[in-house]
Amino acid sequence: MRIMVVDDHEVVRLGLNNLLARQPGWQVVAEAGSVSQAIQQANEHVPDVVVMDIRLSDGSGIEACREIVKAHPQIKVIMLTSFAEDELLFNAISAGAVGYVLKQVGNDDLIRAIETVARGDAMLDPSITGQVLAKLRDSARSEAFVDLSDRELKVLALIAQGKTNREIAASLYLGEGTVRNYVSNILDKLGLSNRAEATAYAVRHNLEDFLKSSE
Repeated sequence: MRIMVVDDHEVVRLGLNNLLARQPGWQVVAEAGSVSQAIQQANEHVPDVVVMDIRLSDGSGIEACREIVKAHPQIKVIMLTSFAEDELLFNAISAGAVGYVLKQVGNDDLIRAIETVARGDAMLDPSITGQVLAKLRDSARSEAFVDLSDRELKVLALIAQGKTNREIAASLYLGEGTVRNYVSNILDKLGLSNRAEATAYAVRHNLEDFLKSSE
């Protein structure tokens, strides 16, 4: 396996080089300390795997990852970072990274992560997997209700509670005719036939949690 190490700290690069070079059949073919160097070295050596720091001296490792994967889709990039931030994680994945590992990881775990991505599988640090799943769930919930206005969401929540149009009208200080119009619009937008289906839809997509997260 041919590996490139990218980190703006020479001591970190040296430590990684020593660790990786001890693995049978592994060879560190290049190293870099900046975005520009990383792109240049990747183009010159075309390694199998790049272990990339997310913060570099002249920019972001995410930028370097995007350029490297764009030019060489077969290269597997692992982001090695001290930061477990949602935005960085998703930006890295969007840029083409197939691994995201925190620097606090042990040597054996890093070796396994590199082996995993080299096989063509994705690898996320176990400590941040929960964040990814939560983000995906939030995204799915948002997509489920994207066509509904705030008022329609409140009406749907009350429908899910089994409230009648009269009770919804009293709760939201609306006329019953207005509520009927809201109910009709909700059913049309969601492609549903009746209030029972609307209730099932709200429960299935966790409307209550979605409303709480939006407050």
